[in-house]
Amino acid sequence: MTTAGWTLPQGFDRRLTPARPDLAAAGLRGVVAAARYAEGRPMRLCREAVPLRKVPDEAVAWDTQVLFGEDVLVFDEAEGWAWVQLLKDGYVGYLRAASLVPDGTAITHKVCVPRTFVYPSANIKLPPIMALPLGARVAIADDDGTFAQVQGFAQGLGFIWSRHLCMHDADEGDFVDVARRFLFAPYLWGGKTSQGLDCSGLIQIALQACGISCPRDSDMIGCDVGYALDPAAALTHPERGDLIFWQGHVGMMSDAETLLHANGFHMQVVEEPLAQAVARIKDNSFGLVTGARRIRTPAQLAQV
Repeated sequence: MTTAGWTLPQGFDRRLTPARPDLAAAGLRGVVAAARYAEGRPMRLCREAVPLRKVPDEAVAWDTQVLFGEDVLVFDEAEGWAWVQLLKDGYVGYLRAASLVPDGTAITHKVCVPRTFVYPSANIKLPPIMALPLGARVAIADDDGTFAQVQGFAQGLGFIWSRHLCMHDADEGDFVDVARRFLFAPYLWGGKTSQGLDCSGLIQIALQACGISCPRDSDMIGCDVGYALDPAAALTHPERGDLIFWQGHVGMMSDAETLLHANGFHMQVVEEPLAQAVARIKDNSFGLVTGARRIRTPAQLAQV
């Protein structure tokens, strides 16, 4: 497959558009030119967290991560790679085909702590099989109040500590509190777990945990989440939970004076005075603040 001389029509974002010169999603027929069109095949991730890349090459930087139990549409498989679109945020890219399984088992629970271990039996003294990140989705067969047993697409996977799970449709109430659980997690470009995450990954994970739809990258978040604030006013009178944007970077106010963000200066998730961050970032490649947005959770909106 070659993309030489081929570009998407104006207004289409390659990150969100399942289209190549040789193949496109059936829903794009008549909109995007391609040699053929295909319906996506539903599949589900069965690994802890897997990188999604722009091209099928292990040496290429990650665009994002796909988490355990996440549903995708597969449009093509070749040489061990699957070309997919993520159902949760629409991102398109390549991941290893071996990390996917076909399954129609209903998801019942999700992980609600930064990281939890999966054990071969209901015994915390045994070596864990794997660890699952916050937001990972599982199907539970039985829960005795101490351990929950995984079923379905991960049959035989093992047992998870019950209090590290919540119902799959349960929403957290405070996205700042969720984001703060990742304090001091290392910075990782494209990451979305406590083992490493980037600025927009932190925001997306925290908002999704509260039932707020959130795209993956900072430029998308700056257009689609909450409502816009005047940047100057946001810097002088920010509120807890406000998002502050630079070109290619985003952070969240954890209170009226403190910015919470995953960043490449500290190489981890930190809280620091907003004024300090603004002054430092002004002198590097991100430059001046470009925008700010305010968010209301579904629970807050219901009270209006």
